[in-house]
This record gives sequence, structure tokens and C-alpha cells, in this order.
Amino acid sequence: MGTLLYKNPLSSPEDVRNFILEGRADITFEDGALTMENALPSSDGQKANYVFWCPVEFPSDIQVSWEFRPVREPGLAMIFFAAKGRRGQSIFDPGLAKRDGQYPQYHHGDINAFHISYFRRKEPDERAFHTCNLRKSYGFYLVSQGADPIPDASPDAAWYRLKVVKKGNTVSFAVNELTVFTFCDDGKTFGPLLGGGCIGFRQLAPMKGQYRNLQVEDIQ
Repeated sequence: MGTLLYKNPLSSPEDVRNFILEGRADITFEDGALTMENALPSSDGQKANYVFWCPVEFPSDIQVSWEFRPVREPGLAMIFFAAKGRRGQSIFDPGLAKRDGQYPQYHHGDINAFHISYFRRKEPDERAFHTCNLRKSYGFYLVSQGADPIPDASPDAAWYRLKVVKKGNTVSFAVNELTVFTFCDDGKTFGPLLGGGCIGFRQLAPMKGQYRNLQVEDIQ
């Protein structure tokens, strides 16, 4: 692996003071870990969901890793990466439409991105059959899928090390070094290849999840 580009323990308010929250969420730090849950009732639907963005824009070929612990379900946890405006501008460009955590704004809005839903326990079918899904936007293309090895949420849940590798036209995702899927993008079927961009964590109410030790490396 290449050079360390970014490292954040996600252990205190100071660690995320420059992060950008879209939507409303209760952000706390329990047991030295970033802890997120919805601030609005889940009966509000999409309005109760949110995205918490790391403000750094990363290059195209990177490895992203972090630790995740599902504390309460139902809900869903997701990561956005390679997120940029559709004209190549920053996702925080003031000229882009305002976003507040509602999902259509992210897959049919002003940005392009990959998004992996790696803990899906929201709808009845998701809770019965667990998968990790990779989607590509603009659009709502389901481009790859694999079995979810993470057990159901629990206050005593273990920590899991998650890893995304994006290199050239290939994206892979692993949990505790177990590869869940690998996707090779032809740059045509689902739109042009995506380059660099930002990383963001998304949760669906009423899930409670914890995060720590975010790290990004470039790939030589």
C-alpha cells in the first residue's frame, strides 16, 4: 500500500469539528467512538436520515478503512466515496442544490458517487436476507452485491474492520479482510468512470452505530 493520506481516530468532538452534517443527527462519543443516531423520529421517513461528511477531497486510487459497530437496529449504514459534483466541482460548492439527508438528493441530485450499504436491516426483506450493495450515481445503479457477514446489531456487538479499495476501474469491499465483492466498471454501462472525491457516512433511522479509526491511503 502507498502513502497514508488521512488518519482520524473519531474519538472526540475535536476529531470531527470540520465534518459536515447534512440532515439532523445526535452525534456523541460513547466509549471513545463516534456514535450516531437520528435526531428526528423515524416516522418522518427520509427526513429522519442523514449524512456525515469528512471534508477532505481524496484522489481517485485509494484504500479507505474504518471500524464499525452496529448497536441498534432496524436501520441501515452506508458509506459514500468518490463523491463530487456532476461537473467535477466540490460536493460543498454553494452552487449545488441543498442536501438534507434524503436519499434521492444523493442518487438523482447534483453529485456523482459510489455508495455501499454494508449493514442493511431496515426493510423486512433486508432483515431476512442480508447483503452489502454497491451503487453508482448519478442514477441508482446496483452494480455489485455480496453477502453481509456482520451479525445483527446489539449493545454488545463486536467491532468490524471495513475496507474499500478503489483503483482504476475496480472497486472492492471487505469486512475483516473477507472480500465481499469486486466490481469492474467499463465506464459506459453505468456512466463514466468516477475519480476522486469525498467520503461520507450515512445512517437510516432509527439505527444507532459507532465508528472509529478512519484511515485513507493512496494506492501505488
